[in-house]
Amino acid sequence: MNRQELIQQVKGKKNYLCIGLDTDINKLPKHLHASEQAVFEFNKAIIDATKDFCVSYKINTAFYEAMGIKGWEALEQTVDYIPATHFKIADAKRGDIGNTSAQYAKTFFEVYNFDAVTVAPYMGEDSVRPFLEYENKWTIVLGLTSNKGSEDFQQLVVRTESEEFLSELTPGHHHKQQYLYEKVMQQMAGWGTPENLMFVVGATKAEQLQQIRKAYPEHFFLVPGVGSQGGSLAEVSRAALHADGGLLVNVSRAIIYAGTGERFAEDAKTIAEQYHDEMNSLFEEASLAS
Repeated sequence: MNRQELIQQVKGKKNYLCIGLDTDINKLPKHLHASEQAVFEFNKAIIDATKDFCVSYKINTAFYEAMGIKGWEALEQTVDYIPATHFKIADAKRGDIGNTSAQYAKTFFEVYNFDAVTVAPYMGEDSVRPFLEYENKWTIVLGLTSNKGSEDFQQLVVRTESEEFLSELTPGHHHKQQYLYEKVMQQMAGWGTPENLMFVVGATKAEQLQQIRKAYPEHFFLVPGVGSQGGSLAEVSRAALHADGGLLVNVSRAIIYAGTGERFAEDAKTIAEQYHDEMNSLFEEASLAS
């Protein structure tokens, strides 16, 4: 799916909801436990119930890899079942030396036909380049994540070309600080374009999100952390939503585990519809402001 097609989906629905299929076999409703295809049956029911209220699905591959071959089979069944109108993300956080990344890119873009894959850029350009080379496919790079551990590295102050090491500022002198996540995003923006590159920015970082949007007005952001992690949809939207959308806000557990009984899909639909309605209002607000 190319950029214009994604924008059309977002604007057509006035919706930027991405539903995370982080399907934990230990959390499935009891009536599915006896099924050989319990994970796919669960995912299928969630997709059927929610597809009118979202524009994207994100499959966290760890939950499927942990099941061995049956998990990979469930992943393949699931991605094949997602409607072609919906943006399909492999949340795999891959990144390795070039020839290894090339195999990861082939796996998710060719074998499983995802539209996008999340990538960890720590190893540099040659680890990311193989993903960027695919036409009409997207590389979603970890920028500023929503977990507490993001403070360990992502928010470290780093050196710039023209300044002293910025963690040791001279008293009384003012320098523009640059954080590691900013350096990573700045570098990545030169490797890709808004046509094939997105950034992950956590919903719990709304203040920084506003600054990141100013720096990258054309890029889409994948924003996890709304719902169970406590991020605010309204704050995220007012910080970074614009008339073309520019956001995919991911909600996983708050939707797919909204119910635990035989009506789990209906319960998921109810929550997805609530997000859809709120996004409609926020989209109208963003359109009027632009």
